[in-house]
Amino acid sequence: MSEIREFVTYKLNQEYYGIAIDNVENIEKVLPITRVPYTPSYVKGVVNLRGIIVPVIDLRIRFGLEPVKASEESRIIIVNLEDHKVGMLVDSSSEVLQISEDDIDASPNIRKDNNNEFVKNIGKKDERIIMLIDLLKVVNVEN
Repeated sequence: MSEIREFVTYKLNQEYYGIAIDNVENIEKVLPITRVPYTPSYVKGVVNLRGIIVPVIDLRIRFGLEPVKASEESRIIIVNLEDHKVGMLVDSSSEVLQISEDDIDASPNIRKDNNNEFVKNIGKKDERIIMLIDLLKVVNVEN
């Protein structure tokens, strides 16, 4: 029997993506975001999350997709990565999925463009394809 892994899934541009549940702290409705000058275009700014200042990345821009205005369904997924807390703005949060190791494949090496390098694996669940992202590359944490 293969190991079962859990992922928090979200949508961007009608595609499903997943983050290992161990890295997800919580999911928030979109909070007021304060822009920070001289940051990369994909960094929306920072939010005050119960007294903690958290940078927010717009995953649409980070993945090279057309930016859109946040909607009622938009969410900020707060992740913990190497002692850093980062918010990721997504179109909508979906659910927690359990995916068997047998249903996780390596990402195809079609071409290494901006979007492709962030996808570590591809998960399959009930006819759906979920792109499992490499958080270290997406967040680009610098110690």
